[in-house]
Amino acid sequence: MPATKKAVFHRILLKLSGEALLGEKPFGIDRGFTDYLANEIKGVHALGTQVGAVVGGGNIFRGVSDSAQGMDRVSADHMGMLATVINALALQDALERVGVVTRLLSAHEMREVAEPFIRRRAIRHFEKKRVVIFAGGTGNPYFSTDTAAALRAMEIKAEVLFKGTRVDGIYDADPLKNPAARKFDSLTYLDVLKKDLKVMDATAISLCKDNRLPIVVYNLRQKGILRRIVQGERVGTTVKE
Repeated sequence: MPATKKAVFHRILLKLSGEALLGEKPFGIDRGFTDYLANEIKGVHALGTQVGAVVGGGNIFRGVSDSAQGMDRVSADHMGMLATVINALALQDALERVGVVTRLLSAHEMREVAEPFIRRRAIRHFEKKRVVIFAGGTGNPYFSTDTAAALRAMEIKAEVLFKGTRVDGIYDADPLKNPAARKFDSLTYLDVLKKDLKVMDATAISLCKDNRLPIVVYNLRQKGILRRIVQGERVGTTVKE
């Protein structure tokens, strides 16, 4: 049998949108898809890579969604942050059912279901080979979970931020709507900001730029691709200096 390729990353941060957990459903959480995600993360974790994950809440509620119109923005954003905790619990359940030990840390204190986010505690969990799921966004309104992912990646000293999407990289237009859309193999942070490419919000991109944190955008639904990227294969679109 051929030798298994070693991982080229020691610690990564995976950003999963809440919409990703929809799977094939119009609302809520697709149990089958969370099981798929759990197995993808397990495959990477088995290589010895330390994995952190930030989950959005858009499949349940987003502070800037149509359903939040007319609401106080702060209240709506807090509702969205609570939705991320529900999704994080679903991902934690799926991971532990496939034998991966996890810890859930929340920016909002809720001791019955999650540990409070403490940076040194999170790093200690990584050292004990646990997958760490970060919920509750940054804990503050007006900041997206993209920004939370960039912030947590910096705090835990991740080497790269992986952004899973419905397509296989960053395009100059939505490839699901425009077959002529052109894919980029690599971009600089300034390219993303100048072209207004909606892969992550400007605050998250700027935070990654200031701290030189590479971003890899890949197709979340392509089985085995996360493991291939962690093993050093050039897949998707890389955003870096």
